[in-house]
Amino acid sequence: MAIALVAENPGPLKVKQVDRLIFVSHADSGDVHTLAMAPDGTLTPRSIASLGGTLMPMAQSPCGRWLYVARRSAPMAVITLAIDPVTGVLNKMSEAALPGSMAYISTDATGRFLFAASYPSDVLTVSPIGEDGLVAQVQQQLPTGRHAHCIFATPSNRHVLATSLGGGQVLQFHFNATTGALTPNTPAAWQARPGAGPRHLRGHPNGRWFYLLNELDATVDRFIFDTEAGTLLHQQTIASLPASFVGEPWAADMHLTPDGRFLFTSERRSSSLTAFALNAKDGAMTLLRQTDTEAEPRGFAITPDGQHLLAVGQASHHLSRYAIDTGTAELTLKQRLPMGQNPNWIEITA
Repeated sequence: MAIALVAENPGPLKVKQVDRLIFVSHADSGDVHTLAMAPDGTLTPRSIASLGGTLMPMAQSPCGRWLYVARRSAPMAVITLAIDPVTGVLNKMSEAALPGSMAYISTDATGRFLFAASYPSDVLTVSPIGEDGLVAQVQQQLPTGRHAHCIFATPSNRHVLATSLGGGQVLQFHFNATTGALTPNTPAAWQARPGAGPRHLRGHPNGRWFYLLNELDATVDRFIFDTEAGTLLHQQTIASLPASFVGEPWAADMHLTPDGRFLFTSERRSSSLTAFALNAKDGAMTLLRQTDTEAEPRGFAITPDGQHLLAVGQASHHLSRYAIDTGTAELTLKQRLPMGQNPNWIEITA
């Protein structure tokens, strides 16, 4: 549950509990919907911020005051939105130009820099963020192999990892949190299997294990992360689709539960969510089950308390809320709501 501070006069500052806020971006209707989540998980639509254009990846500032959304149609830019912590209303503060259509954005741990990865332009960028939360013009561009898709800072904020889906690589960088500069690590990349298509990376809460979802063959790779060197050591590959699956895989998103016990992936052609159990000793993955979900689930998210999974369907234009069984990772549908057109990214307040 989110917390808001409410000043009363006279008297001391008091704390008021408010609903958790959910933000959903839409590629075709060009807006961001805000929903409120009650303590029991029930979702209620709150407001819509109409921004125009193809709105897709989003990121929150570490302080929780700003939401960043990338517009993937011309003019391509990152939009800074101020979040009202009680109402969830989003107020547009600024736009900063981007040199390509970005498939992913994230901030460093301090909230002073924004990273972006461009799928069609094969480039990574770094943009400074001012004390006012506004993203400024890009200060660094780094070319990648074909189809950059994901970029984020590791927990220490000393390293950055990124994927090149077409190049079949996970790129490894040193990160200077003072200047925002990225420099290639040694080695500069981990090379994936031909035809895998590295798409999304996620870290385990312990900071030592990382997981990679491959779009083209719908497999998941497990790594040990050297926290000092900032490099990945491959440990395991496992399929996320059943052997009976027929067709060309189109894997999309991946998230871990906050306790680090389970991992979920989404796949668009089967419109399914897959659950894996993670071994507490080494992070090894065991396939549990697939669950049917919204049509073409490009994006989903897990609440910070690990109780709920929210999935949106690009082709269904709806959101489904599932209760997560904390013992088995089984998903139970609890609520379904209409969204805007082509919902694809979800952010949840901490």
